Amino acid sequence: MSLPDHFELFGLPPRFAIDLDALERAYKDVQAHVHPDRFASGTAAERRIAMQWATRANEAYTTLRSPQKRAAYLVERAGVPIDAETNTAMPPAFLMQQMDWREALDEARGDPAALAEVRATMNGEREELLAAIGHAIDESRDCAQAAALVRQLMFIDRFASEIGHADEAMHAVARVGVTGR
Repeated sequence: MSLPDHFELFGLPPRFAIDLDALERAYKDVQAHVHPDRFASGTAAERRIAMQWATRANEAYTTLRSPQKRAAYLVERAGVPIDAETNTAMPPAFLMQQMDWREALDEARGDPAALAEVRATMNGEREELLAAIGHAIDESRDCAQAAALVRQLMFIDRFASEIGHADEAMHAVARVGVTGR
């Protein structure tokens, strides 16, 4: 008997578009059944198996909760590797957009309004990309296209992290300026 995949574990259809509330409820239900505390007085083997199932449930939940991880999981589940480390080919328009975003971020450092504008622009592009990924996986069933879009999403999510760091740095400087330390 093979182990259930992430979707089977939670009784969800294997789709990019999922009901996050249903995922949350299913996760809590699975955790209630396999949580190691329920097996504290059990045998060592029962405790170990409970720990393995709880770990598996946590991993599945984390994967399905994240749009990027969920998309990558679905694509790889269909037999199409993401190959983010080795396949760095991107459409020229996306490469130009990356350069524009990086330039805008450099110019926005220290300016809250400009940084918010860069974030809003990037978030809009991210939402469009998520819709395209959903269409490629759920409607077109084009996992090769979805894999290429997931690689773009990975860049956007890393760039969002850079925006967050720039925002944190700006607030740290403001706090130092206020406290004088």
